[in-house]
Amino acid sequence: MNPSTPTPEDFSSLPLEFIPYPPLPDPTPNPNSIPNPTLSLNSNPNHFFSFSVPKKRRRGRSQRSATTSATSFQLPQFPSLPTKPNVRVVENPNPNFNPNSLTQQPVPDISEEIIVINKESTSEALIALSAGFPADSLTDEEIDAGVVSVIGGIEQVNYTIIRNHIIAKWRENVNSWVTKEIFTDSVPKHCHGLLDSAYDYLVSRGYINFGVSQSIKEKIPNEFTKSNVIIIGAGLAGLAAARQLMRFGFKVTVLEGRKRAGGRVYTKKMEGGGGNKVTASADLGGSVLTGTLGNPLGILARQLGHSLHKVRDKCPLYGVDGKPVDLDTDMKVETAFNRLLDKASRLRQLMGEVAMDLSLGAALETFRQVYGDAVNKEEINLFNWHCANLEYANAGLLSKLSLAFWDQDDPYDMGGDHCFMPGGNGRLVQALAENVPILYEKTVHTIRYGSDGVQVISGSQVFEGDMALCTVPLGVLKSGSIKFIPELPQRKLDGIKRLGYGLLNKVAMLFPYVFWETDLDTFGHLTDDSSTRGEFFLFYSYTTVSGDPLLIALVAGEAAHKFESMPPTDAVTQVLQILKGIYEPKGITVPEPIQTVCTRWGSDPFTLGSYSNVAVGASGDDYDILAESVGDGRLFFAGEATTRRYPATMHGAFLSGLREAANIAHFVSARTLRMKVGRSPSKNAHNCASLLVDLFREPDLEFGSFSIIFSRKNADPKSTAILRVTFNEPRRKSQESCGPGQQHSNKLLFQQLQSHFNQQQQLHVFTLLSKQQAFELREVRGGDEIRLNYLCEKLGVKLVGRKGLGPAADSLIAAIKAERGSRKAMPTSLALKVGSLKGPSKLKAGTLKQKLIRRAKVVSNSNRLVLPPNSNVVHGEVPEENLTANQTHSEISVLGQSQVDGSKNEQMTPFG
Repeated sequence: MNPSTPTPEDFSSLPLEFIPYPPLPDPTPNPNSIPNPTLSLNSNPNHFFSFSVPKKRRRGRSQRSATTSATSFQLPQFPSLPTKPNVRVVENPNPNFNPNSLTQQPVPDISEEIIVINKESTSEALIALSAGFPADSLTDEEIDAGVVSVIGGIEQVNYTIIRNHIIAKWRENVNSWVTKEIFTDSVPKHCHGLLDSAYDYLVSRGYINFGVSQSIKEKIPNEFTKSNVIIIGAGLAGLAAARQLMRFGFKVTVLEGRKRAGGRVYTKKMEGGGGNKVTASADLGGSVLTGTLGNPLGILARQLGHSLHKVRDKCPLYGVDGKPVDLDTDMKVETAFNRLLDKASRLRQLMGEVAMDLSLGAALETFRQVYGDAVNKEEINLFNWHCANLEYANAGLLSKLSLAFWDQDDPYDMGGDHCFMPGGNGRLVQALAENVPILYEKTVHTIRYGSDGVQVISGSQVFEGDMALCTVPLGVLKSGSIKFIPELPQRKLDGIKRLGYGLLNKVAMLFPYVFWETDLDTFGHLTDDSSTRGEFFLFYSYTTVSGDPLLIALVAGEAAHKFESMPPTDAVTQVLQILKGIYEPKGITVPEPIQTVCTRWGSDPFTLGSYSNVAVGASGDDYDILAESVGDGRLFFAGEATTRRYPATMHGAFLSGLREAANIAHFVSARTLRMKVGRSPSKNAHNCASLLVDLFREPDLEFGSFSIIFSRKNADPKSTAILRVTFNEPRRKSQESCGPGQQHSNKLLFQQLQSHFNQQQQLHVFTLLSKQQAFELREVRGGDEIRLNYLCEKLGVKLVGRKGLGPAADSLIAAIKAERGSRKAMPTSLALKVGSLKGPSKLKAGTLKQKLIRRAKVVSNSNRLVLPPNSNVVHGEVPEENLTANQTHSEISVLGQSQVDGSKNEQMTPFG
């Protein structure tokens, strides 16, 4: 997008009123190629370098304009800290000198050093980035897993170095099983605990040692001793989860309604020709692998020994009359189209919350009319072709895509080529389905779940298990063809309703010989009617990878829905007319196809469409909502519509299966632990963590970014209290309230709409201190920075994650909970909140939570503390605020450093 700052003048010709406000940092695409930087531990920690990756909006045709061709990510340097202790050795010239007479220098603590494992730390960081990890910090998932005891210090830096090294080592040879032992010599002994933590985390969640190589197959046990899991659907998500769970030792049963595995990934073998027999493999569903730098399906292809074919960039367009479109005109309209996308992006920043209720299509069409970027008939047809290409990328009509969040997943795009799999993606499905217990033609219509387990009903058969994983497409969930007992939570039902689910269809044609250009993998065709702009607008040539002459024509947008009722013979006739109009004027005869296949994904009862998108009124939050488990860890969900980072992609579906396999294993472990500690509640750290979250909803003392809870029964000023410090918290409603005569503040809206480019989270750190110290801290003036300095330097307190508080905190948490339980009968008017000041009324918890569902995660960059990677000291003045007891916000139980995770596989359409 254009890096310039949007101004009201840019939109002065529109019938709208805008309030100018400084925008947040623009996630501007960087047109430059990927540099090869070096990462120095002694360099400026604030230095950044950037690299560029393609954006999803150009799935069918490679992006040629520099304005929107890439998303720029920033990879921060590791902190500049000494790697060796500063110890000076002095030779003694006096033989009578007594060394004990001098004060000895303290021995440096090697735990405070940044370790060096590999000189190529930058390369390893980039590899980790391509795998979905921030280069030098932790993901929220790692924080929740407690991979380090203290967040933000040297321990975290060393952990990320070890983690990146393990990932890079496995990527060197994905056919081998990487053991922990191969790292013991390279990792210093004092960091072997971090090695254990990083290795166990990566293996358990499928970031390494996954796939279909022989060494990984050998890790699947012969007998399965753990819980019984029923998986509904044998698509990529279901197969990935099944294989991973089997390796964990779970008993797995996969129920598939079709006669085949793969779901929306379907490779059909086409053949014919009599004596001169020709055959080809046609991908009728998911076809293009994109973002191959980190794409896990690319790793599977390597394990199978298949070389991927890069989809070549050349994509000529042909007019309605079959003549080639003038290159200058083509470039002019494409540049104008990209400029309109940029203007739409800037418009949503200025419009704020209102943009959630507007469509991308309305914005583009308004700008096109205002600026007159397409004036003659050919230019309008070209403009419509680019609209069709965008509808193909999103499997949805532009008139239904959210202006605010249609591209919310762009920050997670990975780099790499668009590729075809020789022989079709069915090879991946076949390898993943090998030795997996799949029961075919089992159409599930009812799923019961409860505290005792699950029942999955198909026809008259009832399959019982401890847990179930539902991987059916979003279209099936929307249709209600599966009955859930009890009904799914309203939160999930609303998310299912809000998300969009679109359609893409194909016509595959096998010819007796190749009559089109052999140097092309794609070419496009224009129409003269906007309602049919997606009808056979793009052709894929699969000759290079299928073995014989195969063309596939795509049908997107509104035309894809009309295509569902079009007779196949009419469809093939229209496609042949287009091809003859292009090639016969060149003196090339277009033969009759040997075999043709037309898809009907919208009518398929097992899909009812193609893939998800962010519709008007939805946001990236809805993908997270669909991914949430229900029934206290009994019913789980996976599939492309459950991944916020990689929706509408094959690799997204695959990764969601690995994610849920890890979640299922975690819940089983937690359930087992609860059963064990049920006899000794004091050891139940998990319950204490949950209690802590609840208790801090009504802190006893609160000021600025600090909240404190303590026992009111104990009047001793030296009694223990628990302090929580909040970093990067969304700006509170009261602080954003408008001044007199001002209806609304655009600043909050800017932050809300920008948040899908900047997915920072609210984070917490804790410490124990006395009541007296807590009240002293409250009296410190000068803002949160001064208080934090006072806390760390004057009081000598070290902030830690939830797990670092120890058993003493668990006892205090239980005591406070018991004490508050006895106060529940008190009238609300008598429950005074220590340290609170009277202020404006707050939104009720339920109301606020409901509003947040419709927004991308919001982060303020100015009103809360921001934690540096290696320090407890915060820079920047922070305004104070006081909150009432019923103000709610998102909470996690341990502190982690948040960051924009610019490490996403480039979007890949499952049907592209």
